[in-house]
Amino acid sequence: MVKRRVVVTGIGAITPIGLNVNEFWEGLISGRNGVFPITHFDASKFDTQFAAEVKNFNPELYFDKKTVRRLDPYAQFAIASSVQAINDSEVNLDKLDKDKAGVIFGSGIGGLLTLQTEHWKYFQNHDPSVISPFFVPMMISDLAAGQISIRFGFKGPNYATTSACATSSHAISDAFMLIERGSSDFMICGGSEAPITEMSVGGFNAMRAISTWNDRYWKASRPFDKDRNGFVMGEGAGALILEELNHALDRGAKIYAELVGIGLTADAYHITAPSPGGEGAARSMKIAIEEARLLPQDIDHINSHGTSTPHNDINETKAIKTIFGDHAYKMVINSTKSMTGHLLGAAGAIEAIATVLTIKNDIIPPTINLDNPDPECDLNYNPHKATNKEVKTAISNTFGFGGHNASLLFKKFEE
Repeated sequence: MVKRRVVVTGIGAITPIGLNVNEFWEGLISGRNGVFPITHFDASKFDTQFAAEVKNFNPELYFDKKTVRRLDPYAQFAIASSVQAINDSEVNLDKLDKDKAGVIFGSGIGGLLTLQTEHWKYFQNHDPSVISPFFVPMMISDLAAGQISIRFGFKGPNYATTSACATSSHAISDAFMLIERGSSDFMICGGSEAPITEMSVGGFNAMRAISTWNDRYWKASRPFDKDRNGFVMGEGAGALILEELNHALDRGAKIYAELVGIGLTADAYHITAPSPGGEGAARSMKIAIEEARLLPQDIDHINSHGTSTPHNDINETKAIKTIFGDHAYKMVINSTKSMTGHLLGAAGAIEAIATVLTIKNDIIPPTINLDNPDPECDLNYNPHKATNKEVKTAISNTFGFGGHNASLLFKKFEE
């Protein structure tokens, strides 16, 4: 089978540092911090009282009031980012073969706020009649993908991925493979998350996974810094349009970058901790590079998983050194989570968008808050300020609880 080439022709983003791609990118390169005290609920009794919330999102820009009430925030973010991506792609939907257009859109948790709200309603009343008839379709993780396909009439492949923090990188990978093999020509893919609720924050506090720096919350997301003590939860969504190259060229589409390799592996080690030395992460990068028919020294930049947790940052650094050797010290690496927080199932999508824009603009966003580098994290993580540098090839890494690893390799488009 001859593999078809796959390009990125549209992007959309709802994030803690911007409600569209332009705002998101401007926030990234300027080092905007999206972390503030939690406003979604009273967090005063929680060990963590801050997060990276989406601010000033108006769902009525995308839906009527009736529809808003029937969509969990995670689905609102997903559909809104997809609308942006479709508009950005400038595709003529009337001329698009919708049997060959699909949607793969993931969420690590899905409609957690809806689940929590309906749970409370029942146990406060002990009356099943109070449960909303929209409870299930608002909650389940696949409904964002279904809603997006209904909105645009796309009748090709349609499903959700769920693999914790690797969720949306897996969605992008699946869309890539479907286009490669000829099952689809045009795909909306990405991920969405709205996890800033009592149960989620409480659960991650119980795991001791998120930072508790309430007195200096704006400094709490600090990947690769020796003082880090956990990730900062974020919310939002990212959507990408992946398109078969000739399909894109025939309609005169603008092309942001080409997706040339994916690496998908499992640690098979522990439910939350990465395998020692980042062995699974190293293999995912190696596979992506080999699929792209490149060499490690061809890679210019890595948008790291970079969670600001003690184990991830050290093990990802070790994985990079394993694959790249001396070249690891020549690359510019960053963690955009230092600004956006960790969007869990949406992280891979917004970080893939950041990687694509880095290639398009030849600007590498900074890692903010990297004040005291961990001695075991001794690579160039681009602290504090953006770097102007030609970037021809770049990898976006995402690794999730359960030992899921995904690496996406993007390249400047050349015919």
